[in-house]
Amino acid sequence: MRNTTYVCRLAVLGLVALALTTVTVSGPLYADGGVVYNDISLNPASGLAWSRTPSPHRLAVRDAAVAKSPYPRPTIFAIRSEETPQKAWGAPGIVVFDYDNDGDLDLYVTNGPDTSNSLFSSQLVETGNLTFVDVGVASGADAYSQESSGACAGDIDNDGDQDLYVLGTGVPNILYENQGDGTFVDITAAAGVAGSGRHAVGCSFGDIDNDGLLDVVVANTYDNWDHRIATFHVGSTYEGMEHNYLFKNQGGNVFADVSASAGIENVSNMSGPGLTGAAFTWAIAMVDLDEDGDIDILSVDNQGGPPTRFSEERGWNRFFENDGSGHFTDATASHGLIRWGGWMGSSYGDFNCDGYMDFFATNLGGFVTGPVANSQWFLGGPGGVFTRPGVGSLIVTPFGWGTVAIDYDNDADADIVYHGSVDIFTLIAADNPGVMLTNDGSCSANFSWDQGVFLRDHQVRDVNGVASGDLNGDGFQDLVSVSNFDFVPNIYDLFAGILVPFSGSPFDAVSRFEPGTKQLTPGFDHYLYPTFLPGSLSVEINSADNGNHWVETTLVGGVGVIGGAINNRDGIGAIVSFTPEGGKTSMQPILGGSSYASQNSLTAGFGMGAADEGTLDVLWPGGVRNRLYDVGHGEKITFPEIPCSYDGTWGNKGQYVDCVTHALNDAKAAGVISENGKARFLLSAKQAFDDEQ
Repeated sequence: MRNTTYVCRLAVLGLVALALTTVTVSGPLYADGGVVYNDISLNPASGLAWSRTPSPHRLAVRDAAVAKSPYPRPTIFAIRSEETPQKAWGAPGIVVFDYDNDGDLDLYVTNGPDTSNSLFSSQLVETGNLTFVDVGVASGADAYSQESSGACAGDIDNDGDQDLYVLGTGVPNILYENQGDGTFVDITAAAGVAGSGRHAVGCSFGDIDNDGLLDVVVANTYDNWDHRIATFHVGSTYEGMEHNYLFKNQGGNVFADVSASAGIENVSNMSGPGLTGAAFTWAIAMVDLDEDGDIDILSVDNQGGPPTRFSEERGWNRFFENDGSGHFTDATASHGLIRWGGWMGSSYGDFNCDGYMDFFATNLGGFVTGPVANSQWFLGGPGGVFTRPGVGSLIVTPFGWGTVAIDYDNDADADIVYHGSVDIFTLIAADNPGVMLTNDGSCSANFSWDQGVFLRDHQVRDVNGVASGDLNGDGFQDLVSVSNFDFVPNIYDLFAGILVPFSGSPFDAVSRFEPGTKQLTPGFDHYLYPTFLPGSLSVEINSADNGNHWVETTLVGGVGVIGGAINNRDGIGAIVSFTPEGGKTSMQPILGGSSYASQNSLTAGFGMGAADEGTLDVLWPGGVRNRLYDVGHGEKITFPEIPCSYDGTWGNKGQYVDCVTHALNDAKAAGVISENGKARFLLSAKQAFDDEQ
């Protein structure tokens, strides 16, 4: 654990950095950093009491393996693979969403068997204070008997409230329909999305064929978490890999399993017995990676043991490309993503503001496996082809699970936050204290580590799920993270740099490994055994005090409400871009689940630096583009779908204006926008048409 002197030193350095970045210069000011995160969950008055219940069976399996772990090390490593369980403490996730439509963001946090999942209802609107009440049981979405892992939310029936899909570990998944009155009803059986008891971790909603109905994809792993053969496997594919699911919404809250027919079971570079061709997927996202107006799928897959030849490479960030009809082809190679790793989570944005979607993927990290396994960013280019620029001056990056791409300091470019630690039986890799990677300058895609941003030390938390949203409504993004276990270390400082020599990375100073077994060597017993604690919840509020400006927008798809509209009511699958006056354009996709087992708020937040206004653009699924000019600092925009693209093919401007006018009339009649909003969007639509001609 970092000592008080070290933390104080980082705080002083952070203040010095803030002073340096706020020196007056000519032109717009885009100040990097200058904010910190305070964890309100540590205050009992927040109402955020939560702890993770482990799997009693897998915990017993782990304890039995620890008790018999002998010396020498080769035997230990065999036991690690064959006899130690996967995630004995579970794989918890988070959904940040407004389940009751009261205007503030609530938190759904999953838990273990015979323990209720928590739905923390924000009391911000009701009381003016950011406190929470756990209504998990009262809401009916507690999933008490399920060992829950990830979850995702989306309006599957387009009735104006978000429904909830909760995944299980070796047990059926659960779909809860939101009743609009603060309660949920389990509709799993009728909906057909329970699955067959695979070991699911992540899910993501999206509309694969632009019919206005949200479909859902599920990341599955392998058949038996009592062992970790699939994790440490070297050689041909482990036979128990589980295919991912893709459930297509048929309407009426009924789904069909189209996993095979839609093409996602045709996984490149995979072969073997059992479920032939399945990969080990830790996370998954439906996102328009190539910005062509239809939803693609990025499957974040785990390699397991390192390959010894190309045919054994199986851990890729796989790009399943949509042909526009909802059929997918594994196009990983043609998109430049042949790079093996223990990939575990993903986040999305345009890190260099060049108009192409980029993503960040968490990995085993350089301190566990060496720089070949760095958590790293991938930069998009024409045709959705990605390049891997390396990690620059960071040299080595830590292990990671959940990740979010946000503009945490509102300086007008996307930054990256990620967490992670892992029990690998003989050791706990505690090399990640909570990493905030600051995008240096203006959209450089060169990242540095903001060491003083987190006031809580996350190094002793095995954080899995990470999600973001503006919880207190101040325009700065807040963060929520959940661990499956915490621990009290005994001697991990002694293991700094032993397994991986000091690299020259800024992370050298905090890279640690904690012995994870009682009998690592003869004569040592409890002295080397850390104290394991139940996993914890962290809700960190941005200090929002660096002076940078911001805007936020929430999309409203118009299917069934606005004539000609085709998009789901949440606008999931759209890409929102923002250009501050005098600045570069950044982007944020609206995702129905990504990260690791988690989902961010569907409201897009953008920093503006010192700019006072800017321009919002929306690329809707289906390819329609809308624009709103003169969006001012501090505005929270409700952006309706206008099914009339300013860059479309029109006979004349009058046809385009008629289309826009009818759509805005429908939006006003439905209460989505006001009369003033209607006039504002119409004026912007006309200007956008003229600007694109």
